[in-house]
Amino acid sequence: MIDDKLTDQFLKLVEENKKLIFKVSRMFCSFEADRSDLFQEIVANLWKAYPRFNGRSKLSTWIYRVALNTAISWFRDYSNQKNHIEYTDWVPGIETGETLDEITELLYAAIGHLGKVDKAIIMLQLEGYSYDDISEIIGLSRTNVATKINRIKQKLKNHLSNN
Repeated sequence: MIDDKLTDQFLKLVEENKKLIFKVSRMFCSFEADRSDLFQEIVANLWKAYPRFNGRSKLSTWIYRVALNTAISWFRDYSNQKNHIEYTDWVPGIETGETLDEITELLYAAIGHLGKVDKAIIMLQLEGYSYDDISEIIGLSRTNVATKINRIKQKLKNHLSNN
């Protein structure tokens, strides 16, 4: 039998963190239908893991860890299927006069060209997480995270200036 209190707590958790879950889905999926599928998969995995959350880390850190692990697994399975044509290979250059939304879309498209771990790291950094928090979530040393972030920023800068 499912505990109603646990269910209510979980539904509140999902509602309060749906933007975070959507950001992970958006980072890993180009198509809206895929984003929706991945979002649901993340929520399902959060539900399975929620009774085991022990509070040793921040709730948002735990959600990111589950979401990123789910996304990486989902992306690996998705890549093996190759059911969709990816159109994210074309990214227009940033031009003056573009709105913040347009620039954000260009940045997301550029991030789409990164590897799975790099996507996760830059997403956490853009979200404002400290190097220590990113290190804990991803499982790399703080120094490695700092080095990777600098390299990722350079890759994004090169990609955006060349396209």
